[in-house]
Amino acid sequence: MNYLSNRLALLLLTLVTFSCSDFLEEAPRDEISLNQFFTEPAHAENSVNALYRDGAPAMWMNGGVYSGRQIMYPSYLTGFFDDEYKGQEPFIQFAQQLTLNPINSDGFINGIWSQMYREIGRANNAIKYTPTTPGLSQADSDRLLGEARFFRAWAYFFLVRFFGDVPLIVEPYESLDDIYRARTPATEVYAQIVADLEFAVNDAGLSSSNMVTNGYRVTQPAAATLLADVQLTRSGFPVQEDNYAAAAAAARKVIEGGSHSLAENSYTASGEVDLQNSAYNKIRRQEAVAQEFIYPIEFTIGISNSGYPQYSYPVTLTRAQTSEGNISFVINNGAFQPRDEFIRGYDEEEDLRIQNRQFFHFMLNDTAGNTVEFPYTPYIWHDDNAVFSTGQSELEVAAYSYPEVLLIAAEAVARSEGVTAEAVDYLTQVRSRAYYKQDGDEISGALAGLSVQDFVEEVWKERFRELVFNFKLWFDMQRTRTYPLTQEGGEIDFVPLVGQRNTWGQTFEERHLLLPLPQQELQRNGELLQNTGY
Repeated sequence: MNYLSNRLALLLLTLVTFSCSDFLEEAPRDEISLNQFFTEPAHAENSVNALYRDGAPAMWMNGGVYSGRQIMYPSYLTGFFDDEYKGQEPFIQFAQQLTLNPINSDGFINGIWSQMYREIGRANNAIKYTPTTPGLSQADSDRLLGEARFFRAWAYFFLVRFFGDVPLIVEPYESLDDIYRARTPATEVYAQIVADLEFAVNDAGLSSSNMVTNGYRVTQPAAATLLADVQLTRSGFPVQEDNYAAAAAAARKVIEGGSHSLAENSYTASGEVDLQNSAYNKIRRQEAVAQEFIYPIEFTIGISNSGYPQYSYPVTLTRAQTSEGNISFVINNGAFQPRDEFIRGYDEEEDLRIQNRQFFHFMLNDTAGNTVEFPYTPYIWHDDNAVFSTGQSELEVAAYSYPEVLLIAAEAVARSEGVTAEAVDYLTQVRSRAYYKQDGDEISGALAGLSVQDFVEEVWKERFRELVFNFKLWFDMQRTRTYPLTQEGGEIDFVPLVGQRNTWGQTFEERHLLLPLPQQELQRNGELLQNTGY
């Protein structure tokens, strides 16, 4: 019995040892390590698919009815936009009042920092391991690399504009060595952004069609548009490297490619613009997404609903009864409500965009036929079916649109070649669609005789008006170091930004041109230094 007991004990010990060894060496079942993951083409495809819902694209997705979307935050910094629920979203008030700092806005700012570097980390993995994935064709490998490098570039583009110098990381983190990185000069970050995008445009074999036709995957026109924006931006402050010719070349690639165009106004039998079928209402009804949206942000009911229609009415009209139906949302909120100083930038007599039910709306009829007036609120996001029936929407918004390409081209050509007929034509295309009472020849004639600086400021005016829903204003103020001072009748003067008061009476200082680095990141990474003034 003693011998048997000893043998049994030895057997149990062996089994335990064996079991422990097997357990410790077992591959994790809830996640896949890198050496397990990139072993078949689907793995490489999935690694890139994940990039479409994080990083830069998520700026248009993350947020809520009360706080707006992350991408609206730069507009709050301008002072030209308000959120009716900012009382419970203090980071918005701190932005408007220019009182933001690493403590009071840390949660929001850290969220942006983290999601961009999470996207960069995932892109780095895809970029390193996709080329060696077994069974993946060279064409698919190049395409996926182009998409991954596009998203890495876009994430860094947001980081460098928000924070200035940032750590430049282009390899996966695969050990704890050198995990904490110091800030890299913005010029070097921009150089990497350009290298990534030039690969995507020239070497990845991306489709030359629009993204809708291409299954909402990144296309060559989308990559070229981002590259044009990057080249234009780094030509201005603070980098001031003259890349206007490169910006013009990238924009021309989109324009000459023919996959995108401006939606056009429809006209009545008497030759007047049919207001219900204007270009802007066609865009609102999603009838022109393929041609006008260069990078559409896709939403699908039940997977990722579009909350933008909830921003199309002020809070006071929640559940309101109108002549067209009852508003179905439990809550709506003017989270992107333009202030009077912004509205003054449009000519109410000449500009179609500022008429009721075009870009914005400001009056409706109730069930008794009475006119109800309310603050200007985005009509471009008004999904009729969602507003009056289902309360759910798939309404897509544009991260980049064709008018922006035309305006980049107009400015870049003028800066690099002078006020040529080409530059004038690009600006005229955008302006003549909006100035519906004016003839195109009249518009181009007035522009043709301008100096380069005067012409460029006319481009800036149209960027102010046309790209309001692309959320470009703060980044334009950064790169031009100017503040758009508006007057009645659509007059806009560009004055020095630093030292100018915003619409809330607060004065812009040099430090406000960049955000503070998030306090949480400073505590984690001792290699980082805070931006000046914070």
